[in-house]
Amino acid sequence: MVQEDDLVEYGFRRVIITITAVMCALLEIVDTTIVNVALTDMRGSLGATLTDVAWVITAYAIANVIVIPMTSWLSQQFGRKNYFAASIIIFTVSSFLCGNASNIWELVAFRFIQGLGGGALLVTAQTIITESYPVAKRGMAQAIYGMGVIVGPTLGPPLGGYLVENYSWPYIFYINIPLGIIATFLTITYVKSPKYGEKLKANQVDWWGIIFLMAFIGSLQFVLEHGQQDDWFDDNLIVFLSVLSIVGLLAFIWRELTYKHPIVNLTVLKDGNLRIGTIMCFILGFGLYGSTLILPIYTQSILGWTALDAGLLLIPGSITTAFMMPIIGKLIQRGVPQGYMVALGFLVFFIFTFWMHNIITPDTGEEHMFWPLILRGIGLGLLFVPITTLSLSTLKGKQIGEGAAFTGMMRQLGGSFGIAIITTFITRFTQEHRVNLNSHLNVTSLEVQQRIQQLQQGFMSKGFTSNEALGKAYQVMDLTILQQSTVMSYMDIFMYLGVMFLFCIPIIFFIKRGKNKINPADAMH
Repeated sequence: MVQEDDLVEYGFRRVIITITAVMCALLEIVDTTIVNVALTDMRGSLGATLTDVAWVITAYAIANVIVIPMTSWLSQQFGRKNYFAASIIIFTVSSFLCGNASNIWELVAFRFIQGLGGGALLVTAQTIITESYPVAKRGMAQAIYGMGVIVGPTLGPPLGGYLVENYSWPYIFYINIPLGIIATFLTITYVKSPKYGEKLKANQVDWWGIIFLMAFIGSLQFVLEHGQQDDWFDDNLIVFLSVLSIVGLLAFIWRELTYKHPIVNLTVLKDGNLRIGTIMCFILGFGLYGSTLILPIYTQSILGWTALDAGLLLIPGSITTAFMMPIIGKLIQRGVPQGYMVALGFLVFFIFTFWMHNIITPDTGEEHMFWPLILRGIGLGLLFVPITTLSLSTLKGKQIGEGAAFTGMMRQLGGSFGIAIITTFITRFTQEHRVNLNSHLNVTSLEVQQRIQQLQQGFMSKGFTSNEALGKAYQVMDLTILQQSTVMSYMDIFMYLGVMFLFCIPIIFFIKRGKNKINPADAMH
């Protein structure tokens, strides 16, 4: 065990530690999104329904969100180096098992275990990078980590698309194995453990806190992921879990405030900036994961692109963000108020959503989406580092890690809420628009008759009888209407996201200026 100041590394060792930590963070983040592309193939080879396959994503997300708040406590309990190495090993072994799964529920179980290992990688990697740099250089450390966090989600889909198209879906899991082995070796050799407090005996551990936390977050995540397909509160299980989640939350808060050794230190939230920061992180997660969700669905289902192309579309924007990170890190070190950057970031995001609202059609070309996505990249750069730095600007020492666990958890939860709400609204809006469009289609109007006739002629020339051709013509009309109404529902989503970002700008005025200049690096969990 070493004291805090001895954790700063120089030269070669620091390079190695940085590479190890960023690699682990990337492994965990890429694995969150890489699966989305392979779902169709998994359904086929494992013979599962769409609802079952969604569990491959859900299980990983639930395990992640449960583990993130507990990381700073677990690091103290087992020593950071041991805990980090153990997490990588759990992650790597379960990746191998995921690839070998013979039915869908085996795969889901191994994904859950993989998520328990993976959640730790993100937060611990963050802390390790932060503490390996001297205070003056932490802005850069932050920026390096930030690049990993932002570029990760966009690397997932194209990489997954490539592996699925050229090999088969188990390879998206097998690719973690060589990286995991290298990372484990480097961690054991180079990473040191700080000493921040005594270990607890088994009977002092806050077991009830853990149980309440799992009840609250696990049920919440389940409700969010499965609400839409199970018809929200018409489903008894959803109602039961929603109640359980609320009870779990209240019990958890009560337990953490009254117990001597809480597993999550809620008293950090007395800090006003951290409270605002956690709300901001939630909204950032909502926008980041939400818009990352809409774009691939839109390009693949409406424009008919391959998974690989859909993934590649997001890359220029990610590169822009990665490019922005160090610049923002420098600006924060020079003392530019983060509040202004956040406000500007929200404004840029609003312009992005509004622009997308105006350009999406059933046949938008790639060139039309290039600049809006670059703009999104700039907006993310302006939001990500400043929000995380801001939330921690008035915390000290051990509290920084605890505060960072909150911002990390809220970002994940924001993402889950975003995805759940957006998928629900896409379904609802599509139905509404479809009904509206149908009511405007008058069979007696000349245009409609001409269009049907053209289609009918087209099918007859391919050798269908006149009745069959007429049926097919109506089918085509119906599909066109469905496609139009889907596009319109995406337009609505962009519009509402934009409005939400606009409303966030006033929150900035509630921020107290931090006395001590925090370095961005403590912030990025």
